[in-house]
Amino acid sequence: MKTDRILVADDEESIRWVLSKALTGKGFTVDLAANGTEAARLFRQEDYLLAIIDIKMPDLSGLDLLSRFHQEKPLVPVIIITAETTMKNAVEAMKRGAFDYITKPFDLDLLDAAVLKAQKAGEMSGEVHRLKEELKEHYHLERALIGQSQPMQEVYKVVGKVAPADVTVLITGESGTGKELVARAIHFNSRRLGKPFLAINCAAIPRELLESELFGYEKGAFTGATERKTGKFEQAAGGTLFLDEIGDMPLELQAKLLRVLQEREVTRMGGSGAIPVDVRIIAATNQDLQEKVGARAFREDLFYRLNVVPIVLPPLRERRQDIPLLVTFFLQKCREKLGIAIEDCTPEAMQLLTEHDWPGNVRELENLIQRAALLSSAPFLTPSDFPSLRREEDKAPENGASLEAIVAGKLEASLLNMDFRQIDNLYAIILEQMERPLIRILLEKTRGNQVRAAEILGINRNTLRKKIQALGIEIKK
Repeated sequence: MKTDRILVADDEESIRWVLSKALTGKGFTVDLAANGTEAARLFRQEDYLLAIIDIKMPDLSGLDLLSRFHQEKPLVPVIIITAETTMKNAVEAMKRGAFDYITKPFDLDLLDAAVLKAQKAGEMSGEVHRLKEELKEHYHLERALIGQSQPMQEVYKVVGKVAPADVTVLITGESGTGKELVARAIHFNSRRLGKPFLAINCAAIPRELLESELFGYEKGAFTGATERKTGKFEQAAGGTLFLDEIGDMPLELQAKLLRVLQEREVTRMGGSGAIPVDVRIIAATNQDLQEKVGARAFREDLFYRLNVVPIVLPPLRERRQDIPLLVTFFLQKCREKLGIAIEDCTPEAMQLLTEHDWPGNVRELENLIQRAALLSSAPFLTPSDFPSLRREEDKAPENGASLEAIVAGKLEASLLNMDFRQIDNLYAIILEQMERPLIRILLEKTRGNQVRAAEILGINRNTLRKKIQALGIEIKK
């Protein structure tokens, strides 16, 4: 975020006064600290363009302070000032990351030049840092915007056409369908790549604060406005501003937004002059804006200004073939970020996930996969790891489910509670548990007739007799 705030730390009041007067005269906001402890506190709390600190202070030396600053916020340039002209101090200051080193008494023109140079260097460092972060985010975005289904292919086509055109886009779709991901994809494939992408949720910010967040304010614009603040439109200069949940924007702010789209300029709260802005607007909503226009809850003229290129994101239930791809991606994220060794889902679990309607869409799927991966101790996720999605036939197997499905469900539930480290004869254990109820039920059905029971089972009568004895089955006639 751009800032014009400078920190000055010096134990001499006269030096603080001179620097404050000189810097405020150049349009900077200056915070003053009389010692290192106060300077360290301010530096942690505020965002600074640069810091100017004395090398010799009573509690914390400027060199120790410099080391702290460089560790906490390495992109903020620090200028060291001192009355000592020893080579040792100069070398040590530069080794610890000082941007420049000025000796007292200093010429104000020399200081102005150093501040200007530090300002440009800080902005360049910030730009390089932002580019690195955006390239990293671009890489993750390429992996996160997933789908090979026809509905998603149509979305990709529109994104590819609209991204370089620099027009206003309106993205609609249910909650959790990935509207912000699409907005970022448009930004990262446009000429604005390398400039800021800022997102603001119009529904999450109270209406009394939303105006100041968007348009900024001047010092004294209202109670508590002790300094000037730039809004999101100015902060996103040259880049993209993503207005999420635009349908919840108050009507009075809709008029201001319409003016920005028409005139390409903003006016801060409490300000009188218009400020030109070069920002691309991408808006998103899960509401029917045309319906809101009809109810006079959304401005018709703003709707048409936003709806230059509409993109409709399909819900997950309309692109079920993408679910296995998304599951694989989310499991990979769990392995990378959480260190969870989940390999995949069983075919039965994947079928369960694919058949679910997902009212919360991709966001719901991601949350469910993450929760299941955290709680599971097996390398594969099974249907039992998704109890909230169990199908009705699984919950009530007697209603038309096959015998094999019933046995499989029961067997799967039993195996989840077993400690396989202490079992080496699982086959015999399972067979015994299956044989005992089978033989007992058949003997009950045949009224204890072992010959008939053996015929039904397809085994010899003597074999049946031995199994009855070995399994301890009581014959009731």
